[in-house]
Amino acid sequence: MSEFIGTKRGSWDGEQRPLYLAPMSGVTDLPYRLLAKECGADVTITEFTNSTALTREAATSWRRMETHETEVPFIPQIFGGDPGDMATAAEMLAPAADVIDLNFGCPAPKVTNICAGAALMGEPDRLVNMVETIVDRVDVPVTAKMRLGTGGARANNSTEICERLEAVGARRLCIHGRTLKQRYAGEADWTSIKEAVEKVEVPVVANGDVVDAASAAACLTHTGASGLMIGRGAIGRPTVFSDIKVGLGWMKEDDLPWVAQHDDWHGLSEVGRAFVSRKWCWDRYIELSEATIGIQGKWMQRHAIAFTKGLPGAKKVRTLMHEQDTTKAMADAISGFLAGV
Repeated sequence: MSEFIGTKRGSWDGEQRPLYLAPMSGVTDLPYRLLAKECGADVTITEFTNSTALTREAATSWRRMETHETEVPFIPQIFGGDPGDMATAAEMLAPAADVIDLNFGCPAPKVTNICAGAALMGEPDRLVNMVETIVDRVDVPVTAKMRLGTGGARANNSTEICERLEAVGARRLCIHGRTLKQRYAGEADWTSIKEAVEKVEVPVVANGDVVDAASAAACLTHTGASGLMIGRGAIGRPTVFSDIKVGLGWMKEDDLPWVAQHDDWHGLSEVGRAFVSRKWCWDRYIELSEATIGIQGKWMQRHAIAFTKGLPGAKKVRTLMHEQDTTKAMADAISGFLAGV
């Protein structure tokens, strides 16, 4: 299974390193993950899902764990405050998973209030013991995503936790360069990520404030991370991955499907290119939905708002959706909007 983990990299000299789509609730459903891979993401991860709900066979939670044969590797991510439920959920997922990822980074109150997600950064012994138990009970690689710390009275402890997780068998680590207290405010602290990169021998992925080729290059240069994870920058914009790869010379713009199918791409304005690329992505998202789990109304509505955000006339989209009688009509209406119809 090591082919799905990779190796620790040294200082970055411009070579390609993997780009990860961050696990995001309400965003990284199966068709969106498949779309992100077609748009340049190297690795995708499921929405983070409550381990206790999985052990109770909750249908809604298990739906977040659906995958497809083309999603390789398949990496489900779980969170929870109960070590037993975390280990049981990991065992239930292991037969289908290539890697199991553990969430110690979510700052949402509904997660931290049960002492899960980033709240566990404040209880390092409990966090490490939880990971060790899971590593001992499954046969697939176990990875973890975390924040710098809680941001409270305790000093940031991500480097210490990384060292301890490496010792108990975690195979790859990802650090979001903010604390629990910060949530998404302020700038990501790449220097603290660099410290962890230098202290451990497992790959460390950097997360936070990577939104384009320039910030990707700056983060890799500063941290020496073995890869980059992109979250908010990929919401409604799965092309962020190809934008980075084109900008860093890792792929050619003319090879992108939305460029190849448009004769006048290089003559379009920035707004024109946004409409063309987002229409291709929207249409492909609908195709992937139909080919896998079917069009899901709530999921589609969230993505419709994100895909059209910032475009001229985007405020009309909510009204446009509500005027439709079926999910397919809604999908077609958004496609028409993006086509300028």
